[in-house]
Amino acid sequence: MKHFPTSVDKNIVDVSKKTSASSSAVRDFRSKLASIGDGPVAYEEELLKSFARHQANAAYVMPVLIIMIAFVSSYWQGWYIASIWAVITILAHGLLSYFSIKYLKASEEKKNTSKWQNIFFGVQALIAITWTIYTSLDCSTCVDNQYSIIQFSAILVFQAITCMLTYAFRHAALMMIAPASIILALRFVLTYEPAMILMGGITIAAIGFFYMIAHRFKKAVITMLEHTTTKEILIAELETEKSISESARNRAEEANLAKSRFLATMSHELRTPLNAILGFSEIMRDEIMGPMENSNYKGYVGDIHNSGSHLLKLINEILDISRIEAGKHELKEEKVKLISVVDEACHMINIKAKQKSVTLNTKYEEDMPTIWVDERAIRQITLNLVSNALKFTPTGGEVTIKVGWTKKGGQYISIKDTGPGIPEDEIPIVLSSFGQGTIAINNAEQGTGLGLTIVQALLQMHQGSFDLKSKLREGTEVIAYLPKDRVTRTPAPQSNQFEAA
Repeated sequence: MKHFPTSVDKNIVDVSKKTSASSSAVRDFRSKLASIGDGPVAYEEELLKSFARHQANAAYVMPVLIIMIAFVSSYWQGWYIASIWAVITILAHGLLSYFSIKYLKASEEKKNTSKWQNIFFGVQALIAITWTIYTSLDCSTCVDNQYSIIQFSAILVFQAITCMLTYAFRHAALMMIAPASIILALRFVLTYEPAMILMGGITIAAIGFFYMIAHRFKKAVITMLEHTTTKEILIAELETEKSISESARNRAEEANLAKSRFLATMSHELRTPLNAILGFSEIMRDEIMGPMENSNYKGYVGDIHNSGSHLLKLINEILDISRIEAGKHELKEEKVKLISVVDEACHMINIKAKQKSVTLNTKYEEDMPTIWVDERAIRQITLNLVSNALKFTPTGGEVTIKVGWTKKGGQYISIKDTGPGIPEDEIPIVLSSFGQGTIAINNAEQGTGLGLTIVQALLQMHQGSFDLKSKLREGTEVIAYLPKDRVTRTPAPQSNQFEAA
């Protein structure tokens, strides 16, 4: 038995490992996405992260604002009261920043959404109380509305900053700003002064305005999260499809490798006994070792030789197409007279044509220059095409072989028969590997269906092309084209040239 390199098997194992790893990575990625795109709960987690991130980033904003407000307010309230309020309010805001940072640093297992929402809600309630205390402080000794204007300005700034930082949970933002704003507005309205009533109205209107802005921000963020989730799910689907495609390709490569190994082994295992069968059957048929007295045995020997020859031809065709598909078939190019190769092939098959009473007509253009081709490949192309035509041509029919120029300066081989033709819908089947039409199956000797496939493959290796024209009950014409680049000199114009290259 023939042994093959172990690297081939190693490659199969490596490919399987890569496919398995890729599939595992896709499964993990999809599991991760499932926790993001299942609905409102997942978006609540993302919004909570956004809220905590904003609070952590703005940890120094509110303390600076509070210190400024306390410093200005101390002119009317005194240092003692202003300082106590500032310390309590800064601590409340600092507590919110602390829990925000702690939440962001917590592991995913410890990020219980409901628990953290309750913690943040409690801290925000404390902040609302501290600002409500600020708006309830009045200045009985003030002779003008300067302190009220300071409170009005401070609350508006507090409203704006709070809604910007807390838009992810706008109801919590409303809870933080509403009590202080309502109390301040009531104080202004109860003065019954037109300017103060106007400021009270503006304070209440500002609540709705900033709440609406927070609502718009939240909708924009949710839309962005939805788009991000959709994109990630699509990426996961693409990764899955890619993994499936790679897995299918790997299986196909492994199957192709197994086929090549099988054919390489069977070529040796089958050809050796077949050659022995053919050799001994020829000796017996020709009676080299002495006459065969029983005429029946002589007929049987002839059948054995013919069957063995047919089987060997089938094996050779399968091996040829396997070598071509595997890229193992190399061209040995040389200067060749196309007419000479075609004429030689026709001479080889002429005996079979005479046995079937089929006439081979040849029409060669004169003064055809040499071309750069693989002589063996061109001979095989011609033999395949002429044999195919002869196979389907009835007794007494004709097969016409032409060699000439194409309009673009190349050369062609044309084989036309007077057989039954091929239905138009069966032409793609006939041109495919192992494909045979219904007429071929019913009316001709059986084969592998690889003859035309081998012809097409060999022509492609020569940068050539192939054409098949057929009509029912009128016959079939196949044309093999070789390009201008392979001709050794430019042709003279001819009247019967084909259009193809």
